[in-house]
This record gives sequence, structure tokens and C-alpha cells, in this order.
Amino acid sequence: MKRHARWLKSSALLFCCILCAALAAGQIDRIVIPAGTPEDHDLQAISNEQDAAKKLAMYQDFVQKYSSNPAAVAYGNWQISQAYQTSGDLSKALEYGDKALVGSPHNLDILVSLASIAQQAKDNARLMTYVAKGGEVCDSLGRQKKPEGMSDDEFTRQVTEEKNASKNSCDFLESAGFNAIASENDPKNRMAEIETFSAAFPDSKFSNDVASYAMYTLGPGQLNDQARLFAYGEKTLAANPNSLPALLLLAGSYVDDPHPGSLTKAITYSEKAIAVAKADEPDADKTRKLSGGIAHSVLGYAYIKQDKTQAAIPELKSAVGLLKGQDDQQYSIALYRLGFAYAKLNRFTEAREVLMEAVKISGPVQAMSQDLLAKVNGARAKGR
Repeated sequence: MKRHARWLKSSALLFCCILCAALAAGQIDRIVIPAGTPEDHDLQAISNEQDAAKKLAMYQDFVQKYSSNPAAVAYGNWQISQAYQTSGDLSKALEYGDKALVGSPHNLDILVSLASIAQQAKDNARLMTYVAKGGEVCDSLGRQKKPEGMSDDEFTRQVTEEKNASKNSCDFLESAGFNAIASENDPKNRMAEIETFSAAFPDSKFSNDVASYAMYTLGPGQLNDQARLFAYGEKTLAANPNSLPALLLLAGSYVDDPHPGSLTKAITYSEKAIAVAKADEPDADKTRKLSGGIAHSVLGYAYIKQDKTQAAIPELKSAVGLLKGQDDQQYSIALYRLGFAYAKLNRFTEAREVLMEAVKISGPVQAMSQDLLAKVNGARAKGR
């Protein structure tokens, strides 16, 4: 994605000197040059050049000629970076983009340009570096202090203008960071990217999805770091007590954790997830029904483990009803748990009906369901 400096119109193009944002406490850099300066005249000449190779050489000469002017150097290196991106030399594009960033470290246009190059180069590590820096700049917009002598209305107006002007850049960096997480195959790298992203965009619109990726990454089959999973989940809930992904992952993890008090936590988080999902309401969508179904399933399982099997059955029946047609694997797990609960109470006919449905579904619990069904059938035969 090409990003261009803002053009201020007068009798000529205006570029140079890095100007900070209008607010004294602002963190955004702008690159502008007063009209009529030698730098302005040279940039006009470069702009008029149609040959790409000659234009690149002219920008390189420009950077050397005005090496004592940090703003001119930053702008020139940025243009060189974009020229190399256009020609396909992404390594050089990143090299010169980084040089531009040194001269204008809080410049969202340069950060977006570099992030787009890193995306193109499939270099997630560098991309997340630019996302982190951009996130700091975007976050600073909401934490500015009113300068002395400025009225509240004027301060509010300037902050709003600054946020509006930066919105597209901030949205791009936020989306680029999330897409990097979603496309990352290495669990260790993914978790590092998640931590970087969460610090850069603490109130991200992708927070729930990022939390899901984090706890999946820390869970079994990936990093299998339960202590870190619990810590991340609790931290997520501290920031957002109604995060369904965090509630469900913590409930599901605590229910299988052998430490004292874990089952109580699993029940607490399951009940909170049920309350948040409101899966029984008429307007509940698939996500809410799935979340509610999983929460009821975990709650019923926790009751079974506490030998409160009678209390588990209505929870598991709710889970089965909500999960049917939503997710075959979660549906089969709920069926197995319900069948187990019925069998434990010697309600073998009901257990058999449930397990007959469970054994039809391919997946991790199919063999367990088949084994339990065989035992239930045997118990029914003996009881006749």
C-alpha cells in the first residue's frame, strides 16, 4: 500500500521539517516543507521526472544533499523505500523505510507503508514491530493532556480531528496485526505476536478473537502451558469480564485441572458464560448458541466430577439442545457426557438413546461413546 505525505496547497508543493501534531502532547509526526525552500524546488524537479530509475537516483542525491536536514532525509528515504517496493526489492524497501522511521518515529504514514511492505514480504516479525509502534501512537491519541490556555471545546475539537485523520492508518495497523496472528502457524511465534498485539491495541475490536487464539495456542496440542493459559485468561477477564472466549477456555481448562478449587472455578466461569451468552433468547445467533452450549456442557461435566450427577443432567440436556446443528464435535462431547450421567444413575434406556446418537459422529469421543454404549447395553440386558 502506498502512503503519501499530506500535500498543503499554496503556490507550490509544501514539504519538510517534521512537525508534531497540533496538540502539544500529541505523538504523531508529520512531514512538511515550506514552499520556496531549496528542498521544495528539488522535490518538484524529482516529481516531474517520469523515468523511475532516474527518479530513484534523484531521491538518493536529495538525501545526500540535505543530510543535515532530518526531515528531508526522512522524506527522501521514505520515497526511496516506496520506489524499491514498486520495483519488487522488498529488502531494500524495508531498509530505507526503517531509515525514514528513524527520522520520523511517530509517523503513521511511514509505519503503514512499512507494515504493508512487511506483509508483502511475509515477514511477520517485522510487521509486528511496526504494528506495535503504530499502536503506541494510536493509543496516545486518547491520552493527550490539554495544553494550558486551551479551552475545553478547542481541545475536544483538535483531539477529534486528530483521531479522525488517523483512523484509517490505525485501523490498517490493527487489522494487519490481527491477520498476522491468524495466519501464523508456529505456536511460539503466534503467542509472541499475540502479546505484542495486545500491548499495542489493548482495546482492540479483535480482542475476543485474539483471546481465543491465545488460549488455543497455550492449550493442549500447542504450547500446552496451562499456567500461562490461566494467567492470560485471568488477565483478559480483568480487562473484559464478559469475554466469552476467555470464560469458556478457562472453564474448560479448570474442569480438567486436578488442583483443589479448580472445579469451583470451572463452575463459576461456566455459569458466567451462560449468563453472558444468553443462548436461549430468541435473537441468539450461532455464536451465542455455541458458546452457551459449551458452557452448559462444561458445567454438567463439572457437576458429574463433583458427584452431583442429578444436577448435571439438565445442564447437559441444555447443551445437547443448543449444540445440535451448530458444532458436531461439541455436540458429540455433550451427548457422551449426558449418556455417562444417565448410565451413572442406572437410567440405561435414556443413556442408550443418547449414546446411539453419539456413536454416529466421527471424532475424538466416538470410540469412547461406542465403549460406553456397549457397557450400557450389557447392563440393560442383565437388568431384564
